[in-house]
Amino acid sequence: MRVEKTRGLVAAAFSTLRNDGSLNLTVIPEYADFLKSRNVVGVFVNGSSGEGFSLATEERMDVADAWVEASRRVGIKAIVHVGHTSAAEERRMAVHAREIGASGFASIGPIYYKAKAADRLVGWCAQTAAAAPDLPYYYYNIPRMSGNVVNMAEFIALAGTKIPNFVGIKFSDPNDFPGLLFCQRFDNSRFDIMHGQDESLLSALATGVTSAIGSTYSFAAPIYNKIIAHFNSGDMDEAREYQLVSVKLVAALAGTGDFFSACKAVMRWLGLDLGPVRPPLGDLSGAALAGLKEQLEAIKFFELCG
Repeated sequence: MRVEKTRGLVAAAFSTLRNDGSLNLTVIPEYADFLKSRNVVGVFVNGSSGEGFSLATEERMDVADAWVEASRRVGIKAIVHVGHTSAAEERRMAVHAREIGASGFASIGPIYYKAKAADRLVGWCAQTAAAAPDLPYYYYNIPRMSGNVVNMAEFIALAGTKIPNFVGIKFSDPNDFPGLLFCQRFDNSRFDIMHGQDESLLSALATGVTSAIGSTYSFAAPIYNKIIAHFNSGDMDEAREYQLVSVKLVAALAGTGDFFSACKAVMRWLGLDLGPVRPPLGDLSGAALAGLKEQLEAIKFFELCG
C-alpha cells in the first residue's frame, strides 16, 4: 500500500476530560476548529498526549469516533493509535478505526513483554495491521516509553515486505537521527516518516521529512510553521531562532514536572479548556502555573501564538 505523504504538522491531541475524570467529547469539535485555524493538517488520537493507556478500550473508541467525525468536518487527517497490552484489543480498535473512516491507525508494539528483535516487532505489528488490511498502518516508534529498542533500519526493511498496509513511522526517538534519515530515504523515500520530537523539528527537516507529530503543535503551531517556512526558503538564521523558542517552550513545560498537565494549562489560557489529567499524571499547583506563565511570557509565546 502507498499513501500520499503527510505535509505539515499533526497535533498529538490531548485528552478531553471533565473535572471528575470522565470523558468530555463535547469539546472535540471546537478543538478541531482550533487546530484547523492554526494550519494543522492532522491529529493523532489516543497517543501519549491523549493519555490513551489511561483510557478503557470503549473510551478510546468513543474518543476516536468524535475525532474522526470532527476531523472530517474541518478537513484534516485523523490517525488513531490502537496500542494496547492485549493484541486482541489492538485488533478490535483497529477494526473500529476502519469502520469509522479514520485516515490511518498506529500501534506502539508490545508493552510489557518486549520485542527483542526486528522480526518479533514486525510480527506483533503485522497481526494488528491485518485487522484493518485496507487502512494505512503506522508504527509508533517511541522506545523510551514502549521499551522496544529495535534497529529501525531492520524494522522498515522487514515491515515493508511483511505488512501490506504498512505506510510509515511516527518516529519519536530523539537518540536516533541516523535511523530517522535511513527510514526517510529507504526505498526512494517510499514511506511516510513523521518526526516525533517538537524541539528538534529543524534537524528533522534536514533529513527530508515533510511532516511531524507533536504535543505542542496543538497550541504552538504558529512557531513551528515559521520554522518550516524559513527552512523551505533557505533562511536558516530565522529558522534557528524559532526553533530556539520551541526549545525554551518545551523546557518550560517539562520543568513543571507534569508536562501534559502544563500543556493543557496552556490550551486553557488560549481559550480551550480540555479539563484535568488522569492519575498517575497530576495537575499543577498555582505556583507552578504562575511560574510557567512567566516563562512563556519571557519568550513572547502569547504574542506568537495567542
